[in-house]
Amino acid sequence: QVQLVESGGGLVQAGDSLRLSCVASGRVFSSIRLGWFRVSPGKDRDFVASMKLFGDSRLYADSVKGRFTISSESAKRMVHLHLNNLKPEDTAVYYCAAERVEGQGYADWGRGTQVTVSS
Repeated sequence: QVQLVESGGGLVQAGDSLRLSCVASGRVFSSIRLGWFRVSPGKDRDFVASMKLFGDSRLYADSVKGRFTISSESAKRMVHLHLNNLKPEDTAVYYCAAERVEGQGYADWGRGTQVTVSS
């Protein structure tokens, strides 16, 4: 099992930036991919971005390309999600998730961090 803890959420204004962080512990294998998902009020969970913790292979949702960037600090077992030019529609609870082996799906989830963007 992989334990994930998110941090960095908050209340910001449209156009502002935030950095979310996720630290992984437990059975963190070299193949692990860490992803960010979000749940907006009244909506289903959406994929935001992901990358391999010990590599690259970055993926982004179309809705955030050019505004959000995912990065890693593999020695610290951390991934960061840099949220730029935030919009009110980015308001959501952002969750970090782990796919331990490619193709097996995201089995481990953090508790989430709230991002609220005011207009």
